[in-house]
Amino acid sequence: MKLLVLGGTHHVGRAVVETALQRGDEVSTLNRGLSRDPAPGVRALLADRTDPEAVRLALGHGEWDAVIDTWAWAPRVVRDTARLLAGRTGHYGYVSSRGVHRWPWPAYADEHAPLVDGDPAGTGDADYAAAKRGGELAVLESFPEAALLARAGMILGPYEDVGRIPWWLRRLEKGGRVLVPAPAQTALQYLDVRDLATWMLQAAERGLAGAFTMTGPPGAITVGDLLTTALQVTGFDTELVWAPPELLGRYGLPLGMELGLRMPGGSAPSGMHDADVSAALAEGLTTRPLRDTLADTWAWLQVEGDPVPRADAPSPDTWLDAAAEQRLLEHLSR
Repeated sequence: MKLLVLGGTHHVGRAVVETALQRGDEVSTLNRGLSRDPAPGVRALLADRTDPEAVRLALGHGEWDAVIDTWAWAPRVVRDTARLLAGRTGHYGYVSSRGVHRWPWPAYADEHAPLVDGDPAGTGDADYAAAKRGGELAVLESFPEAALLARAGMILGPYEDVGRIPWWLRRLEKGGRVLVPAPAQTALQYLDVRDLATWMLQAAERGLAGAFTMTGPPGAITVGDLLTTALQVTGFDTELVWAPPELLGRYGLPLGMELGLRMPGGSAPSGMHDADVSAALAEGLTTRPLRDTLADTWAWLQVEGDPVPRADAPSPDTWLDAAAEQRLLEHLSR
């Protein structure tokens, strides 16, 4: 398959490029060329996505079997690029988000849950949900019958730059007693970035269109599974000290928010980790074991070091009060 990846250097885009190369696809990327050198075998097209004329020149007269777009900011940028690619590709895959669903998310929600409003010509990105929905609408304008909208939930695995698993692995690496958000039986729903990439590429090859909720099966793992498996694959000598949400709130500690277990006001979010993913599973989505996701993320961190945090996702290190954490640990030990 002749593939164009819009982005291709960070998290999802990087995983898509690497997975496509492993499949034997002919891969081109379009980005600014600032973050990373292109992978061997990739044809690098250089342009700033916010400059439509630069994108037009970089694309030239190229045509592709499929395009995958990872843009997460102003919808107008998606609209402009999609218009340039109309008639030059038979498939446009857009990495969207479950965030396009109107809050609060219903329990057991599927693709038909209510959506936020979005503007395909929007120039702002402060409202992430509206920006992603605007991006979806922008793609649909130019590819009404050939757009695949992958509404991802929590994406984990190598290259993650949001501040979830890399942060937790470094936190557990310190050893000793570490505060963690109870209850351990709380369900988590996530998708390994490489499983998302594999599914999107297979969907592109088949010409699959439509909107799909993209995350793992509900009820498959818990927060206890996540953290105990992390200790097993790394061998860290760390004691997990489970703290209930009411105590975390009393001590001003937002642990659990990074995994979608709590909201800023302290409430437990509805519908966050019980999404109905039967549509994606029916279309061939497969998920790898948690142990593989965590082991491969740890191996990546050891080789490349910690990722630069995204500007829209500051590290929990900036808002977790170490003194308050120690006071709560002392309280729990009593």
